[in-house]
Amino acid sequence: MPPLLLLLLLFLFLSPPSSLSLNQEGLYLLRVKQGLSDPNESLSSWNDRDDSPCNWFGISCDPSTRRVNSVDLPSSQLAGPFPSFLCRLPSVSRLSLFNNSINTSLSADISACRNLQHLNLSQNLLVGALPDGLSQIPTLRKLDLSGNNFSGGIPASFGEFPSLESLLLYDNLLDGEIPSFLGNVSTLRELLLAYNPLSPSRIPSEIGNLTSLENLWLAGCNLVGEIPASLSRLSHLKNLDLSMNRLSGAIPSSITELTSVVQVELYNNSLSGELPRGMSNLTALRRFDASMNQLTGTIPDELCELPLESLNLFDNRLEGTLPGGIARSPNLYELKLFNNKLSGELPSRLGENSPLQRIDVSYNVFGGEIPGNLCRKGVLEDLVMIYNSFSGKLPENLGKCRSLSRVRLKHNKLSGTVPEQFWGLPRVYLLDLVDNNLSGPISSKVSGAYNMSTLLISKNRFSGLIPNELGSLGNLVEISASDNQLTGQIPESLVKLSQLGRLDLSRNEISGEIPVGIKAWKKLNELNLANNRLSGEIPSEIGSLSGLNYLDLSGNSLSGEIPTELQNLKLNSLNLSNNRLSGDLPPLYANENYENSFVGNPGLCGDLPDLCPRVGGSKDLKYIWILRSIFVLAAIVFLVGIVGFYLKHQTFKKNKKGIAISKWRSFHKLSFSELDIVQCLDEDNVIGSGASGKVYKVVLGNGEEVAVKKLWGRGAKKYEEGSVEPERGEFEAEVETLGKIRHKNIVRLWCCCNSGDCELLVYEYMPNGSLGDLLHSSKGGMLDWPTRYKIALDAAEGLSYLHHDCVPPIVHRDVKSNNILLDGEFGAKVADFGVAKVVCGVNKDAESMSVIAGSCGYIAPEYGYTLRVNEKSDIYSFGVVILELVTGRIPVDPEFGEKDLVKWIFATLDHKGLEHVIDPKLDVVHKEEIGRLLNIGLLCTNSLPINRPSMRKVVKMIQEASSDNQSKSGRKDGKLSPYYYYEDASDQGSTV
Repeated sequence: MPPLLLLLLLFLFLSPPSSLSLNQEGLYLLRVKQGLSDPNESLSSWNDRDDSPCNWFGISCDPSTRRVNSVDLPSSQLAGPFPSFLCRLPSVSRLSLFNNSINTSLSADISACRNLQHLNLSQNLLVGALPDGLSQIPTLRKLDLSGNNFSGGIPASFGEFPSLESLLLYDNLLDGEIPSFLGNVSTLRELLLAYNPLSPSRIPSEIGNLTSLENLWLAGCNLVGEIPASLSRLSHLKNLDLSMNRLSGAIPSSITELTSVVQVELYNNSLSGELPRGMSNLTALRRFDASMNQLTGTIPDELCELPLESLNLFDNRLEGTLPGGIARSPNLYELKLFNNKLSGELPSRLGENSPLQRIDVSYNVFGGEIPGNLCRKGVLEDLVMIYNSFSGKLPENLGKCRSLSRVRLKHNKLSGTVPEQFWGLPRVYLLDLVDNNLSGPISSKVSGAYNMSTLLISKNRFSGLIPNELGSLGNLVEISASDNQLTGQIPESLVKLSQLGRLDLSRNEISGEIPVGIKAWKKLNELNLANNRLSGEIPSEIGSLSGLNYLDLSGNSLSGEIPTELQNLKLNSLNLSNNRLSGDLPPLYANENYENSFVGNPGLCGDLPDLCPRVGGSKDLKYIWILRSIFVLAAIVFLVGIVGFYLKHQTFKKNKKGIAISKWRSFHKLSFSELDIVQCLDEDNVIGSGASGKVYKVVLGNGEEVAVKKLWGRGAKKYEEGSVEPERGEFEAEVETLGKIRHKNIVRLWCCCNSGDCELLVYEYMPNGSLGDLLHSSKGGMLDWPTRYKIALDAAEGLSYLHHDCVPPIVHRDVKSNNILLDGEFGAKVADFGVAKVVCGVNKDAESMSVIAGSCGYIAPEYGYTLRVNEKSDIYSFGVVILELVTGRIPVDPEFGEKDLVKWIFATLDHKGLEHVIDPKLDVVHKEEIGRLLNIGLLCTNSLPINRPSMRKVVKMIQEASSDNQSKSGRKDGKLSPYYYYEDASDQGSTV
């Protein structure tokens, strides 16, 4: 044979097989690939050069027959309609497309998947009705369609599944009622229908027919009426969750027949009556939560004798005492009973035999001493007992509890000295002993509490010197020690506390001078040293504290002149009265707005009443001459004002502005007039134009800068694409909300004007504009990671103030990067409260809105279909802002396809890792800290509202995410500690 022919035959023999050699199942899968968008090239291994698809990504085959038996493609960023060609694979028993972007409706063709046992299409974008044909798949055991947009009712055919064990339909848009025919599917072991906007309906008694059921999750289904007694027949049930509904009546005694139940969740309903007797039958019970109901009576001893891991009965109306049996629970690690009317003493052996980690019995009528063995097992983290009548001393053993991280004992009757070691517990970040009868000194051992951020010891009888060691606690944000008997000088070491935001030492016996070097308190918002024995002069350094809003030095013996540097401050409150100050008032404060700020200073002169009184001869003549001068000057000003007003009125008419000066309303002490504002509202000063109007930058005559938002006239409002018109006037909402808010991380509203045709809002000017504009522009490189971290923390503290510290709480409803403004030092402040909502009501439950408010990419999933607004919606939106800071990307980007930023991050993390998510502008040296903040953002954007932490918890998590705090707390792995979303009463806000 010629050599050339031999080489040709050899080449043909060794060549890879052609597409004709790929078997039929492979060809079907290639058709699937053609019908899907695959931006990550997850299906790149699917090609026609193989003879079988068994080695392709996501494909598994039976080892003997080589037929495809599983298609598993989770989190692959696949998009497009459901690929019906998958149902032509005759042996496929498992099909999972979890967490992709499969869209359109699910056709009836899926019934052709005759051998399917496991079908998982959860967390996609499927719409329309649930397909009837699913029940025709005879082998189907698990059906998971959760986290989609299915609507309509549950079809009658769903009562005909022959062998279905798991039916997961939670987190969709299903309406109607829970159908009774589901009781016909006797093989069911899991029935999860939670978080669907169902019509108000009862739990069908037929559910009791599902005797194999192990998991029943009906949370947030708009259920009403009583819990049916038929549930007692669910002898295999392990998890019963009926929370967040409107169930009423008593907890049925039949519930005690659920001998296999491990967890019972009944919180946030309207249940009444007493806890049922016979709960000692529930020998497997580990967690029982009947919080936020209207229960009465006492806690049965038998419940407390169970091996509980968690008992939550807070926010009920329970009356009576806490039985001693609860102390005998060997596995009790969490005891929360706050917001009840429980009385008596806590069991003396509580914590002695159980690894107690968290105890919260706040807002009850408990008395007696705090049990001494709460930390016997050495794992107690949270000790919260505020608003009770506990008495006696703090137990010595608590001073040895090095696991403690949060201590809140406010408003009790505790007395005696605090154990020395208790002051220096290393993990405590919050120590709240306010309003007791505690005495003795603050121990120098406080230096050991290096994690302390908040120290609250006001309204006690603490005495002695403030220890120098307090200045070594670099994490301190707040010190409140007012209304005690502290003596000596303010330690100079306190000026080292650069994170300090509030210092209140008022109503003590502190003497000496205000220490030098306080200019380091750049973040100080409140300084209250009133009613002490301070002497010397007021330091001019106070004028450099740009964030200071409240300054009270009254009731001391301060002397000398008032520093003119104080005019640099933008104070909401100033009180220098009852000192020994002298000289002339600084010009900024020589007006009636400050008439009560300087009284009781005999040597202080100015035009305010009760200042610098004059008597006798020439002084009287001089006084008369001054009065005449004032009258002449006033007449001149009056004439000039009339002329100016006339000219301005003509200008108004010409420009059709029609602003009525008489309509102005101020919320702070102003150093400018209305005319200063209106004369600068021309197009040359426009710095922004948005959904509701224009924003002007106005430079006042004194050099101060303000921002003025001029809203479009009524009936002529415009709304940007992606936004929805609010249900009430933006002007009224903004004024109602911002007019009463005072916080360093909330933008200040100076004043407003409403003349009908024109609405003006005057804010403090933020030189660096909005976070969104800066982050997503060419200037994004200016925001290095430390700056972004600071912005996240500032904004979180602002939102936490709205949710937890405002009474009633305020929900912003339009949290986004464009509504977070940056000052000259890139400090962040939350702005734009045009659609904010005050949350009212006894239980502060989620409140329904008539329309959606918010911006595309930031709206929480549940808000889009329930129209129920609470803090959890804000938390989701803030989570998106965190993800923006980490990635540098906008929330909705064409590059994501039909996904948003949240889903894009999940998919990218699964396939490529953290480095492909982080903004390339950021320095990789901060990778671990960035990763920790990313985790917080993902927690906040959890699709289920109940799984999102409160804003108070978010602030704490962000603080702990700092690399500095990680190293100080001894963490080496870069991981966050676990967080729990059931918090004490003061943390609840109006969230669950």
